Amino acid sequence: MNPRRELYTLVGADLLSNLGTRISVVAIPWLVLETTGSPTRMGLVAAAETLPYMLSSALATPWADRFGVRRTAVTVDAASAAAMAVVALAPWLGFGVLLVLVAVAGGLRGIGDRVKHVLFKPAAERAGVPLIRLTSAYDGLVRGMTLFGAVLGGLLIDWVGVTRAIWIDATTFAVCALLIGLLVRPPAPANPAPRESYLRALRGGFGYLRTDRTLLTMLVVVSASNMFANASVAVWIPLWVSRVLGDPAGFGLVLGVFSGGALLGNLLFTLAGPRLPRRATFALGLALSGAPRLLALALSDQLVVVLTVTFVSGVAIAAVNPLLGTALYERVPESLQTRVLGISGSVAFLGLPVGALLGGWSVAALGLSPALLVMAAACLVLTVGPLLLTRSKADRPAPEPAVSTAA
Repeated sequence: MNPRRELYTLVGADLLSNLGTRISVVAIPWLVLETTGSPTRMGLVAAAETLPYMLSSALATPWADRFGVRRTAVTVDAASAAAMAVVALAPWLGFGVLLVLVAVAGGLRGIGDRVKHVLFKPAAERAGVPLIRLTSAYDGLVRGMTLFGAVLGGLLIDWVGVTRAIWIDATTFAVCALLIGLLVRPPAPANPAPRESYLRALRGGFGYLRTDRTLLTMLVVVSASNMFANASVAVWIPLWVSRVLGDPAGFGLVLGVFSGGALLGNLLFTLAGPRLPRRATFALGLALSGAPRLLALALSDQLVVVLTVTFVSGVAIAAVNPLLGTALYERVPESLQTRVLGISGSVAFLGLPVGALLGGWSVAALGLSPALLVMAAACLVLTVGPLLLTRSKADRPAPEPAVSTAA
């Protein structure tokens, strides 16, 4: 197959599974609400998917290396299709079975997402596509798929019912498995992962990440950024909208404007990213995407001010994920990429559950406006401060370590 066509097939298959996931994010809680009427059980289902996703992203990667990255991608997507198909039958099987199935689906999706991302680098190199351009375009496409999938999920529930919407999610995973199984043929890696025990392989991934200060710093600040972003979505923005506007439609408007800015930023960064200084762009993206949004909420009751700052913050955030992804691809040795990318994904997501707790605690302790002012300062310190302190050179890919990858 033509290398570019193979790259487009791989990215398209991954986006298709992302679309199915966004549909299920809407459909599964609605299924629980229809069958149980319990908000508590809705929260349990969400937690049952999120925790296995984070754990499998890091802990299952040594097995993926042993089994083969492409084979793992096909297997877990096929298994995800089967799991979601059974979820569609879960109302007749009981809530406990639904929890188990959702947990299994979350765990499968965690490892599936990581191994498909490992396949991106060799496919991009064969197609002659710069990694920074690929990561930026992919980040923008995922953001667009997130918006489209959430809307489509709601429409599908209305059009065909919640059970059939989940069947459609299962179908997207099945098609993804078929596309990768039939049309993606990566060459054997030049430096394959060594055959070693599970714990030794896992230690190798953690060990490399611990020695690369640039990557570790980037992951820590992205995790902090995710923490403040999730606190905003879960607590701060809804409270501001309730206090100032009194209309829940304003919440969707603020989130939509941020996503629109991010999509524009992805387009701009895809075109200009290869020519920009990476370290400065990464730091500027973090500085503009977090603290200014919180300051606008704290200091203004004008919707137009909040929307303007939110849009600019959305444009700025578009540079962060692509630069982190490019650094991971360039700095991590080929034999360790599956493990390190998996661990990195888990580290970056750690801030999400902490953010929800932080948002509620800060408002309860300080009140909304004082909490936002304090957290704006904390956001700037935690997301930009570590980048200013580290001495590593982020603009250049790191050489492969001379020590054994299993060390």
